[in-house]
Amino acid sequence: MIQLKDIIKIFTTKGEDIHAVRNVTLDINDGEIFGIIGYSGAGKSTLVRIINQLEKQDSGEVIINGTDIGKLKDSELRKERQKIGMIFQHFNLLWSRTVEENIAFPLEIAKVGKEERQKRVDELIKLVGLEGRGKAYPSELSGGQKQRIGIARALANNPEILLCDEATSALDPDTTESILDLLKRINKELGITIVMITHQMEVVQKICHRIAVMSDGRIVEEGTVKDIFENPKHEVTKRFVTNVDSNGKIEKIQKELKELYPFGQIVRLSFTGEISKKPILDTVLKKVNFPVSIVNANIGHSQIGPMGVMYVHISNGTESEYQEFVKLLRDEGVIVEVL
Repeated sequence: MIQLKDIIKIFTTKGEDIHAVRNVTLDINDGEIFGIIGYSGAGKSTLVRIINQLEKQDSGEVIINGTDIGKLKDSELRKERQKIGMIFQHFNLLWSRTVEENIAFPLEIAKVGKEERQKRVDELIKLVGLEGRGKAYPSELSGGQKQRIGIARALANNPEILLCDEATSALDPDTTESILDLLKRINKELGITIVMITHQMEVVQKICHRIAVMSDGRIVEEGTVKDIFENPKHEVTKRFVTNVDSNGKIEKIQKELKELYPFGQIVRLSFTGEISKKPILDTVLKKVNFPVSIVNANIGHSQIGPMGVMYVHISNGTESEYQEFVKLLRDEGVIVEVL
C-alpha cells in the first residue's frame, strides 16, 4: 500500500512561494489502478515525483508497504526505487541505444548479469508487443512503440509499483487506447499497482478503479470511477465529467440542442455499468404517450463496464407527463437532468 500523509511541497521562485502540494493525504491499495487527475498546475506531477522521492516534500510522510521512504538513507532509497517503475510523457529514451539496450539499461545499473539481463529483455519485448524490433533505434519507431519501450524499461526490475506521468497525452487516440489496454493487462497479469497522473478524464474512465481529483495543490474529491462519474461534487470534477461525456464539447452541444429544439424539453440521461445493458429506454417509452427522440449520445468503457450520456428531446406532452417520464427513468437507476 502507498500512504501519503499530509504532504506539503512549496517551491520558492523569485522570492515567491508556490504551494505545489497542500496537505495531501491518500491511500492507494495494492494491485489497483489509481488515477490522479487535474488541470495543468494542479500539483499532480509534483505529487507523483514525491511518491518515488525524486522530489522531497517539505513535510508529511510517504509510506510504501510500511516503510517511510522519506527517512531512508541515499543507498537505501536507491534500492527502494528499484521497486518503483516510472513511465514518462515524452518517453525519456536513450536515442543512441536500441530497443533492447534501452530496456536493459536499468538492469545494467542494478548490475544484473549479461545472460540474465538478455533473458529479461526478451521477456519484456514479448510482453509489450515489440517482437522483431529489438535491434531498432527509437528514431525508427512510432510514438506508441516508443512508449512501449518506456513501459518495458519501467518493468525491467520487476517493480511493485508503476507510476505513469501523463503517459498517453503525447499519443493519438487509437494509440492511447492500445497503451491503456496494455497497462490494464500488466495490472491484471502481474498484479502491479499503477498510479496514473493525467489531465485526460477518458483515461481514468477507461482504466482506473479509483480517482483523486486535484486542484490548486489539494485533493478536492476522491472516489470510485462509478461514484465520481455518477455524482461529481466539486466544480472541477463536474467540468471533467461533463467534458468527457461529450468529448470536450458539452456547452456547444447543449447550446445547439436548445436552438434546434426550442419547444418541449431536452433531458440528459447518464448511466453506468449494468444499467447500460438493460433496455430501460424501450421499457419507459412503452409507458408514455408522447414522442421521444434521441438527439445526441456518447458511450465509453471503463473498469466497471460501459458508461455514457444520452440527450433526448421530448415534446407534445403535459408537464405532469414529463415529470412521470423522468420519474420512470430515475426509478430504473438512470441519472436524469432536465436542461
